[in-house]
Amino acid sequence: MTRVFIVDDHPVVIEGIHSLLQHEKDIVWVGQAMNAASCLGFFVNNTADVVLMDISMPGMDGMELCAVMKEKYPGIIILGLSTFNQGLYIKKMMENGASGYVLKNASKEELLSAIHAVHEGHIFFSGEVGQALQDYQRSAAVELPVISRREQEILALIAEGYTNPQIAQKLFLSPFTIDSHRKNLLAKLDVKNTASLIKLAVERKLI
Repeated sequence: MTRVFIVDDHPVVIEGIHSLLQHEKDIVWVGQAMNAASCLGFFVNNTADVVLMDISMPGMDGMELCAVMKEKYPGIIILGLSTFNQGLYIKKMMENGASGYVLKNASKEELLSAIHAVHEGHIFFSGEVGQALQDYQRSAAVELPVISRREQEILALIAEGYTNPQIAQKLFLSPFTIDSHRKNLLAKLDVKNTASLIKLAVERKLI
């Protein structure tokens, strides 16, 4: 029997997964929590084999909670559960001790496969997750070009949502100069638009 616990801040998700698993003969539902504090409180006097852990929660998020749980209870298996399919989040969960990562749009069969696989000591990724992690690792292996201090300053303001004229006013430069810097950043980082520029900057800790 596999004892399963879930921590997620959305009751509908908890109820939905509970309904999927409650009639499985080899799974026992041992409890649930809606935040990190309640999860940690449960494990003071109780245990589980597999914890389904949302990564986005108020207060302590699932990535941090995963690390805390693995330090306190190394024998408990963590399975990341999220709507996020970004390589950065997946990598962080795995670094913090998770044994797998499943998207919330997974089918019942995929979720059951994930629970059984990690309980047996394997690593499990949803198909999309494995590809996202590979793509992230490939991009992280590519050395980024040198970005000047001025470009970093403009990049940070772009990420905060400032327009070219607003950035120009803050930095006492012309809008044309700011536009040139923006285009240079897109070219240097090999991205096609501002949204991709900001995403890459965050992932690679340029801002």
